[in-house]
Amino acid sequence: MRALLSPESSSLYFTSINIVSRDPNPCRSRTSLYFLKRDGGCRLIRRKPRSTAVKAVLDSETIEELGLKESDMRNPAISSTYRRSMLPKPNQTVLEAQARICTGPTQTRPLSEEQAFKVLDTILRSVRGELKDEEQVSKAQIGAFFAGMTIRANSFPEETQWSEGERRAMNLFWPLLLRALPLDVIFIADPEGSIMGLGNSVGPQFIGNGTTEMRLVGALREILAGGHLGYEEVQGVLKDVLPLKFEDGKSTGVSESLLSAFLIGQRMNRETDRELKAYCLAFDDELGPAPVADVSSLTHYGEPYDGNTRFFRSTLFVAAVRSCYGESSLLHGVEWMPPKGGVTEEQMLNFMGANTNLSLHQAKELIEDEEVGFAYISQREARPSLYSLIGLREHIKKRPPLATTEKVQQFIRAKGKESIVAGFYHEGYEEPLLMLMKRRGVHSGLVVKGEEGALSMTTRLRSASTSKGFPVNYCSGFRSLGTETACKEDGVSHQSFRLEVNAMDYGFEPTDTPRTDRSVSKNIELGLAALHGQKGPAYDRIVLNAGIVDHLLGCDGAEDVTIALDRAREAIDSGKALKKLLNYIKVSHKLK
Repeated sequence: MRALLSPESSSLYFTSINIVSRDPNPCRSRTSLYFLKRDGGCRLIRRKPRSTAVKAVLDSETIEELGLKESDMRNPAISSTYRRSMLPKPNQTVLEAQARICTGPTQTRPLSEEQAFKVLDTILRSVRGELKDEEQVSKAQIGAFFAGMTIRANSFPEETQWSEGERRAMNLFWPLLLRALPLDVIFIADPEGSIMGLGNSVGPQFIGNGTTEMRLVGALREILAGGHLGYEEVQGVLKDVLPLKFEDGKSTGVSESLLSAFLIGQRMNRETDRELKAYCLAFDDELGPAPVADVSSLTHYGEPYDGNTRFFRSTLFVAAVRSCYGESSLLHGVEWMPPKGGVTEEQMLNFMGANTNLSLHQAKELIEDEEVGFAYISQREARPSLYSLIGLREHIKKRPPLATTEKVQQFIRAKGKESIVAGFYHEGYEEPLLMLMKRRGVHSGLVVKGEEGALSMTTRLRSASTSKGFPVNYCSGFRSLGTETACKEDGVSHQSFRLEVNAMDYGFEPTDTPRTDRSVSKNIELGLAALHGQKGPAYDRIVLNAGIVDHLLGCDGAEDVTIALDRAREAIDSGKALKKLLNYIKVSHKLK
């Protein structure tokens, strides 16, 4: 599948061509939308200041000629199509129930009797083998659902415990489920034989299969009772069970039901600091010591891995801007991640033709390259063990503890100062994120409540009907007062700060945030137009997010926020930032 720019005049528009074979010219890959010259080279085509429709589809005649199925085709311009086709899809009826009950003590919404009846009937018919293909309820879903029910019964406040309707439905279905469910699920649903009231002895006696499951079952007994684990316990379980190994789409190691119950159970119980530290640091040594880049400053950007589904995502373009004045950045993530499955940096880089299969050492070279100065690393390359959980995470539905801790990583270290920036949405996670950053030993750390819980601060006016918790553009962070690296959380003095960034205070006109609505190509369009100097909402957001972050992190030359914003504008207006991004795409393919 190819989607290329027409090289006519200076206008930008997309056209679809009927080619799916590999093209020896890298400029004509499906991801090189913006770069095509008549002489075979590459350049940026100026865009008109109007929205453009994207067509990146094969016509039905070509699909038939090549013997392909429509279901095998994906539109690389839309984020949802980056989901790997070999991943089995979850049952939607049970997934919707998980969204209601597999969450926190105050956020849980009990099911009505009708809803509970439908869910339990679906599970029963699935384990009996009466449902096929996508209608089947996976082991991971069943484990997560019953873990949610058990934790609610054991430890949640009265208002989010089982409803009368849930109790009546369970009383009706449990005798039938008891005869059909595997032993591990019966254990999850009633670990002490005290919830269902049938004198069940399976739960109290269950120990699992093999030493790996025995450790997991022991940890689950504590979790299902609403309790917490120690640092070593969490790390022991994770290192025992990961990476997951699959045959024919099914896990061949640990029980998926037990593992999904473990992951969602810890999130429902609200992880302690020691549990979050265990998740954050568990696989630091998976590929050996982190490479050390010879740069004076390196900022690790922790965007939510599941991407943006509504608004412009600016961080990739911010990294290009910051590299122009010596502030190196390391971005990391995945191509596609549940639950949102939104636009990610990896999708954008893929779409523009960059190599996204870089090793850690190759990414280090890009950071050190003065013509580039930033890099993106995929979790697939950096932490294969955690990457193996993506399919399971879709079937859990709600975000596990890893959704927090994967944002606070140091895949590459620096000889100079290091900083971490991470996005958050739910109140209560800003302090744990900052705690993890201090544990990492960085000089400065910053959490941002950007739009969609991502890092992009906005220039739009604050709505009168703001969401619960902190407003968008809320920032909290710390800066080390000394020049030495902080090796321990309590070993270095930090200057803490918190504020709400009002863009108008810095001379920005209020503008609505550009909508992208899962469109990878639209996000790229907006970002490249801004880097090409086109003034507007996307341009302002890139400048705002570069300058404010530089200032809050205490970067050299950014002590005065006005100067910090001006140098970000100069990096764009001079064309340097655009050149850095184009260099990244080109150089990423030359690394060995």
